[in-house]
Amino acid sequence: MTGIKNAMSIDVEDYFQVSAFAPHIRREDWDTLPCRVERNVDAILGLLDGADAKATFFTLGWIAERYPQVVRRIVENGHELASHGYGHQRASDLTPAEFREDITRAKRILEDLGGVAVRGYRAPSFSINEKNWWAVEELENAGYAYSSSIYPVRHDHYGMPDAPRFAHRPNGENGILELPPTTVMLMGRNFPAAGGGWFRLLPYALSRWMLRRVNAQDQAPCMFYFHPWEIDAEQPRQPGLSAKTHFRHYVNLHRMPGRLRHLLNDFEWDRIDRVFLASN
Repeated sequence: MTGIKNAMSIDVEDYFQVSAFAPHIRREDWDTLPCRVERNVDAILGLLDGADAKATFFTLGWIAERYPQVVRRIVENGHELASHGYGHQRASDLTPAEFREDITRAKRILEDLGGVAVRGYRAPSFSINEKNWWAVEELENAGYAYSSSIYPVRHDHYGMPDAPRFAHRPNGENGILELPPTTVMLMGRNFPAAGGGWFRLLPYALSRWMLRRVNAQDQAPCMFYFHPWEIDAEQPRQPGLSAKTHFRHYVNLHRMPGRLRHLLNDFEWDRIDRVFLASN
């Protein structure tokens, strides 16, 4: 333990909503597929409770409408409720007007169901970058206090490698606070250390080393994330995937719950608003 509190976050979406499955699963078919998000969120709440940790849940409006009890349990258990947009469409695929509708609709639904103010937003697939910078202003206008949507890495689906690694205000001191997922700089390049598929792929000891390095060397809190479907090795398998997509989605799902238990015990974790907003 370093004494630094880190931010734990969960992107509340189901397995059939991931961006990599979009070419294979039609959006209009979502309601016909077996949804496993409720049981998976309950399992995550149990993991967090067992470690006496709190987290921020970036929740889809689509999920909240259909499973309002998930939203209420998140809030009742003392966690922060935040927005993942409504329909899990990449910000980079929307017009400014469509994005505005998505983020305001989700915020309204979540606040109505949760009975709390929703201050944070995370774009699906970290899809804000220099090509759709207007999204930052749209978030400010919609009343969000912070975003965690710009990942300073190189990736085939997202990333803005030259963006700042730590908390900053892209539009100046009066603008929204951007909280990037954690990276480690090695040999002049940012490497992802924040969770997701890399956390499932790499040995846990390496992930722990990277997070400890950020706490000790950079003297900064980490921003970690994962998804409810990542703890669900029994989820339905999607046919027709490319080898790369299949590997990225399914690798080491069975190991994820155990790794999360180690992670929750090896570091101190709290909600994003309490880790970052008090000092910024």
